[in-house]
Amino acid sequence: MSALNLPPLPPVGGETTGRNVIDVLTEQHRSLLALASRASTDREIQVLIAELSRHLSAEEQYLYPGVRRAVPDGDRIADRELAEDHELLLLLADFALDDVRAALHRHVEADESELFPLLAQMVPVEDLIRIGNRVETAAEAAPTRPHPRTPSRPPWNKIVDPVVAMIDKARDVTARRTTYLKDL
Repeated sequence: MSALNLPPLPPVGGETTGRNVIDVLTEQHRSLLALASRASTDREIQVLIAELSRHLSAEEQYLYPGVRRAVPDGDRIADRELAEDHELLLLLADFALDDVRAALHRHVEADESELFPLLAQMVPVEDLIRIGNRVETAAEAAPTRPHPRTPSRPPWNKIVDPVVAMIDKARDVTARRTTYLKDL
């Protein structure tokens, strides 16, 4: 069993393989920042809302619980990040583009300057890969719209987010709403 209470990775010839959570989230951050800086059409803005909603949901489900378990003072850090994510979800719901851009930059800066170095130092690479796999999976099953009133902590967010996501995705199909960057 891992330090984060995650099941072992399947054996792959004795090597640890896969993308770790830091790489996964850093890539998402780069993509979100690029999209936010250029978003001007309604379609681009809708994709930004969807991509950022999925990203925040996945972080809330797996990154912050890992921070709570593995990082000294992790509860305080995770609580602060959850509060900032909640504010970002509120901004997404109201969609003031300049405010969303500024909040997204703060989110990325906090993750990459404080959280990621702590995780890299405190968490074994195998656990970082396990969380990375879960974050990628959770993002696919996450809501495509901001829902600041839904639970943001496990276990409830892991139950509620996929249900809300099904409703969001049905609405997206009905409205022919683009929700993935690759579809722009």
